[in-house]
Amino acid sequence: MGLFKSFVSQTRKPEGLLGKMMLSGMNSGHAKLADWGFTHLPEITPEKAVDLGCGGGRNAGELLKRYPNAHVTAIDYSELSVEKAKEYNKTMITAGRCKVQQGDVSDLRLAAEAFDLATAFETIYFWPGIERCFAQVAKILKPGGTFMICNESDGMDPTSLKYEKIIDGMKNHTVEEIASALKAAGFSEVVSDHHPSKPWITVLAKK
Repeated sequence: MGLFKSFVSQTRKPEGLLGKMMLSGMNSGHAKLADWGFTHLPEITPEKAVDLGCGGGRNAGELLKRYPNAHVTAIDYSELSVEKAKEYNKTMITAGRCKVQQGDVSDLRLAAEAFDLATAFETIYFWPGIERCFAQVAKILKPGGTFMICNESDGMDPTSLKYEKIIDGMKNHTVEEIASALKAAGFSEVVSDHHPSKPWITVLAKK
């Protein structure tokens, strides 16, 4: 259990050799979930988007493809994730359309009301107090901006609840808990969708 726990705990903050192993499969492993999440985005044309908890950088790359006129910022508090995301998006970074940087979602050092869209894929499980972190997201979004959360767990599925007991600091949130925290953080018009055959959820909120 020791090695297994050490490995799966890398989902929280990839570090060292085990972290590199985790990141090597993260982009492909979460691709289907992320692509399902992307189908829920409204018809918007953001000038600036931010992907929070960007992991290996694949979803930031998908935002760049989806919105060819947008600049995308990718944030992660793992140095390894930042390195991987920079490598994945190096062409767009060179072109001036993408920026990858280390950051903490509980204290975002980004300009207020600067972004039209924020996304968070498979990451809020590890955010230290989702209401406080959601307030940070609200701060950096423009009025009318969109925040999309996409999780593999609906907060009730047995597999994810098992991992919650193994990984320190992990918390699986239900749709109701997420929606309540979003509204308390200043968001409105919160809507959600549950995958018809899997415990996947997508939650959209408007500032």
